[in-house]
Amino acid sequence: MLGILSAGIAPGLALLCYFYLKDRFGVEPISMVIKTFLFGSLLVFPIMFIQYVLETENIIHSNLADAFLSASLLEEFFKWFIVYYTAFLHFHFDEPYDGIVYGASVSLGFATTENILYLIANGLEFAIGRALLPVPSHALFGVIMGYYLGKGKFSSSSNLKWLILSFLIPYLLHGIYDYILISQTNWVYIMLPFMIFLWWLGLWKVKKAHTLSAQYAEMQKAFHSCE
Repeated sequence: MLGILSAGIAPGLALLCYFYLKDRFGVEPISMVIKTFLFGSLLVFPIMFIQYVLETENIIHSNLADAFLSASLLEEFFKWFIVYYTAFLHFHFDEPYDGIVYGASVSLGFATTENILYLIANGLEFAIGRALLPVPSHALFGVIMGYYLGKGKFSSSSNLKWLILSFLIPYLLHGIYDYILISQTNWVYIMLPFMIFLWWLGLWKVKKAHTLSAQYAEMQKAFHSCE
């Protein structure tokens, strides 16, 4: 059991540390990061229950619906909801990159609990595969979600567009990811380029968030110098 717990926790913790330490403009309070991580972890259980009901009631009738409704819609909406109400509205969310920290934290909390439960049910031999696919994909969906939340919170114009994109883009990417896994026989050949694209997109958003945070810091400095 110790081996399963270690293998289940390690990938998510490593990725969370990576994105947390990439924050160049004021590291977020550990207590806030832990809180959002735990909320993400607990989110697994109500979602599993809803998915169980959808399955037993035979509501989902196709791979497409399974990928985009049962999995992606439920998971990304509730992760977005948690990030929005526990972090986005909080005063510690005080620069654009913070969205990436909290988006990754909630998503990796979810991914870590899901990973542990999967390894308990199916065995330790799946640990490497899950460390390379499901856990990083959840992290990257969270990074992309957080990027748009950060952009929205500190945008000079209406933030509604960015809030919509903060849910819509991770939802679509997650749906595509699950659809590849569910519907394709030789899914590895499609998943590999998709994961490369996902990593490129996520790291590009990290770079853009750093730029936005630097610009915001300069604006704040200029504002305070005029007081």
